[in-house]
Amino acid sequence: MNEQAPEQRNSIMLPAHRGLYYGGSWHEPKGGSVENFSPASGESLGYVAEANAEDVEAAVAAAHEAFLSWRGTVPSVRGNALREVAAVLREHKEELALLDAIDCGNPVQALMRDVDIAAELVEYFAGLVYELRGATIPMGDGIVNMTVREPYGVCARIVAYNHPIMFTASRFAAPVGAGNTVIMKPPVQAPLSAYRLAELIDGIFPPGVFNVLSGDKACGEALVTHPLVPRVTLIGSIPTGRAISRAAADQLKHVSLELGGKNALVIYPDADLDRAIAGAVKGMAFAWCGQACSSTTRLFIHEDIHDDVLEGVLREIRSYRPGDPTDPATTMGAIVSKAQFDKIMEYIEIGKSEGARLVAGGGRPADGSLDGGYFIEPTVFTNVNMNMRIAREEIFGPVLSVLKWRDEDRMFDEVNSVEYGLAAGIFTQDLATAHNAARRVEAGYVWINNAASHFFPAPFGGYKQSGNNKEECFEELLSYTQMKNVYITL
Repeated sequence: MNEQAPEQRNSIMLPAHRGLYYGGSWHEPKGGSVENFSPASGESLGYVAEANAEDVEAAVAAAHEAFLSWRGTVPSVRGNALREVAAVLREHKEELALLDAIDCGNPVQALMRDVDIAAELVEYFAGLVYELRGATIPMGDGIVNMTVREPYGVCARIVAYNHPIMFTASRFAAPVGAGNTVIMKPPVQAPLSAYRLAELIDGIFPPGVFNVLSGDKACGEALVTHPLVPRVTLIGSIPTGRAISRAAADQLKHVSLELGGKNALVIYPDADLDRAIAGAVKGMAFAWCGQACSSTTRLFIHEDIHDDVLEGVLREIRSYRPGDPTDPATTMGAIVSKAQFDKIMEYIEIGKSEGARLVAGGGRPADGSLDGGYFIEPTVFTNVNMNMRIAREEIFGPVLSVLKWRDEDRMFDEVNSVEYGLAAGIFTQDLATAHNAARRVEAGYVWINNAASHFFPAPFGGYKQSGNNKEECFEELLSYTQMKNVYITL
């Protein structure tokens, strides 16, 4: 499975290694391998490793051994190592973005921005390594009481398929910067960029500090239940988050979850219509085929402006045309897998059967050159109400549900009626309306007159079933430490 040099295919450099990376070297998986296919063309991308419990055992042992020395490393050493990673990411930006484009189906231009974001986040945490401070607590003469922050140990981070390189490259920075070692589990649908990242940064950290295990359910379960893995995080779906929480409960592990969303974007009648229309389209993340946890898939438009906004949205989505994700001109990519494609198409049929009106998309694009891939046109339903499944359940596809509202109290009841609470957008030109709406919406990340943007180091994370921690911020770094109190009698 492991080759000596990267394989070049259609000007795209594939990783030389397809095994498991732990302890500073590559290993053949005991769990075997599975064939990987490009979602845009159906072309085989070769075989990728499937770690099993035996593989996890070996990787955790290597990571734990490394932790015993890494936890005592001078913070500046950890920070400088992370800065080297950021430099590598920038140097190989196009290569990594192209790998993700053929592996997960998203457009290469958008994925190059993902690499930039990963580099920015890695540098951000590199600069915070000296901020993991404790405090002194006054206890009177003859006593010194202080707190210190210490790392947990081996941390497992399970990431999603919609931003493979961004998640894999950026989400190990906080735990490693805090003195932990990390095992990254890249998405089973798109692990190639994680392999290449491991090749590129090999040698920057001591062996066992940064590790990559690809695999499906057996790998994830073994990581979550291993007694030497005290800290587990997931970016994924609510059902997966619940399963991880149950598996981790027996050992009372520290679990952080960044889960799905059924996010609302609310447009008030006084909104700047051009800005609101642009925000409604941008918020849908059509470039990612709607495969974004913060995608604003429920559009609540006030009845006074409903028709004008809808007309504008239908006009603006024409710029999103599915195409070859490796082409820099492509504005919308492919669905990551056949299973996800079939799920989205099923929801489109459900929307029709529930009485929603399909006004755009709803099927494959007419371009015959795309027949080999999993492409779906931008899809818009109107006449949607909150009794419909397309308005209540996360589809994770390019499907926008448009709802008309008149009464503000009833509208917020509907906005907040779902189990999700990740993000929300509000469009209004009135400051009081904006503040009141932000207070009333049950979501952890709220945009006013904007959508789909992340601003570092603003904390990202959801309410309710959409998550239980914050990322991309100082709080994420703190979450990879545990506080100890030291009481000294002089």
